[in-house]
Amino acid sequence: MVIAEAPAGASFRVVRVMTGKEVGKRLADMGFTEGAEGAVVRGGFLRGPFQIRIRGYDLLIRRSEAAEIEVEPIGDWSAARDAARNRRGHWVNGHGCDGRGGDE
Repeated sequence: MVIAEAPAGASFRVVRVMTGKEVGKRLADMGFTEGAEGAVVRGGFLRGPFQIRIRGYDLLIRRSEAAEIEVEPIGDWSAARDAARNRRGHWVNGHGCDGRGGDE
């Protein structure tokens, strides 16, 4: 599994960075090393960057970089997926996510 597949709110442990050269070195310098734990704060809206919290820092990484970082899940990602789905405007209990109801 890679970070690009992780939902917002999911915690992970880095297994390996699958890219080399400058990008791999830069990711390692930012804290993406084997065994490092982090979390996806925000997914890439409209194919944009991911906000990742790792080693006490919040970082933005490109989707292409997130697809090169192999991770293992920490905890249950299904709850994070459900929460992310509800934040994206799906209906919850007959109301929009903002709780106003009506046609949104």
